[in-house]
Amino acid sequence: MVNKTCFFIGNRHTPSHIKECLVEAVEKHITEYGVNVFTVGNYGAFDRLVKSVLTEAKERHTDIELYLLVPYAFTQKIEIPEGFDGSLYPEGMEKVPKPYAIVQANRYMIQNSDYLISYCHDVGNTRNFVEYAQRREKKGLIKVTLL
Repeated sequence: MVNKTCFFIGNRHTPSHIKECLVEAVEKHITEYGVNVFTVGNYGAFDRLVKSVLTEAKERHTDIELYLLVPYAFTQKIEIPEGFDGSLYPEGMEKVPKPYAIVQANRYMIQNSDYLISYCHDVGNTRNFVEYAQRREKKGLIKVTLL
């Protein structure tokens, strides 16, 4: 089976009321798009919400795989959430200065994922990443879902 991958990017202050939309988006990606590998970061409200939604989804869809993106694998101990299959440390990150690690890891994931699910309602890095992914989407390189 060919893996179809999905990454998540969202604002660190994401409100919890988007959970229902997120659940629907994840379910659609599994059942309609055939996504079977999901990767999420480890910082902020959006990532915490995604981790809880993915853990619940894995109870219904035991064949999906869940990974935690770790941009600082060599500098800090990371605890993998229960229900997750492991962590993902992007290739080449050991050469990236720490202040740029999250930015570079997110960029790597956008370049290496089939799908992106995002909650973005502010200016800043999240908006920049979504716009970058949307430019890639116009080239047929990724499919972006905005919540």
